[in-house]
Amino acid sequence: MSHSSSANVAATLKSLPADMELVLKVIPLPADVNANGDIFGGWVLSRMDQAGGIAGVERAHGRVVTITVDAMKFIRPVRVGDVLEVYTLVESVGRTSMKIHVEAWARRFETQIHEKVTDANFTFVAIDANGKPRPIPPA
Repeated sequence: MSHSSSANVAATLKSLPADMELVLKVIPLPADVNANGDIFGGWVLSRMDQAGGIAGVERAHGRVVTITVDAMKFIRPVRVGDVLEVYTLVESVGRTSMKIHVEAWARRFETQIHEKVTDANFTFVAIDANGKPRPIPPA
């Protein structure tokens, strides 16, 4: 590895979200590509929803459902062989709902280079066994 690519890797690794929790790592497969050869945006969104749901269940101590996804912008493509890493941060908790910031990063195939591919703010509501909103317990 040349000095310049070492510096680029170091700079890229420093930009990983240190204040967020790594919740999910997954490798997209050839079946997950669109006509351009990139991974479907919906596939990435689904993994982000899954990671946000895991974080929500842990914080709410029980079932949660997604009610909104705000401000999602696809920054870079994800390709077959990349490792998609999904990070979460519970930003706020109300009586029955919580906002969770979710970022998706690609570790590029056969490298240690990480690139942010998208992020979004998800809102989840804690629900009881009947699907009705329930209070989120204190932290």
